[in-house]
Amino acid sequence: MIELNNEVSRFLDELNHPLRHVIEQLRTIILQSNPDLTENIKWNGPNYCYHDEDRLTMRIQPPKQIQLIFHRGAKKRTQPEHKLIQDNSGLLTWKENDRALLSFKQVDDLKKVESHVSALINDWLSASA
Repeated sequence: MIELNNEVSRFLDELNHPLRHVIEQLRTIILQSNPDLTENIKWNGPNYCYHDEDRLTMRIQPPKQIQLIFHRGAKKRTQPEHKLIQDNSGLLTWKENDRALLSFKQVDDLKKVESHVSALINDWLSASA
C-alpha cells in the first residue's frame, strides 16, 4: 500500500484544482511504480525524488491539463547524445534529450496508458540515476 505525502495532499486541498481526480490517479501510479520514490512539493506542484534527486514533477498550472515532467533535476547538465530512454508507447513529448513531458486532460486518458506510464517512470529512473 502506498502512502501519499500529507503535505502534498494539503497543498492540493487548498488549490481546489478542477483536475484533482487526474492528479490523484497520477500520484498513485507514480508512487506505485517504484518504492524508492518520495513525494514533496516543488516548483508549485507534486515532485518526486529518486534517492533524494528530483526526477519527476507534475505541472498542474494552468488547470487545463496535467503534465508529468521527466527530468534530471534543476541544474543544467550536459545533454546526452540520444534521448535518455526509448519510448515505444509514443506518449512522451521530448523537450531535450534529457527532458520529456507526458500530458493528460482526463482520468480516462491516464487509465488507458497506466502500465506504459509505470514502465516509462522506471526506465527514466534507471537511465537518469
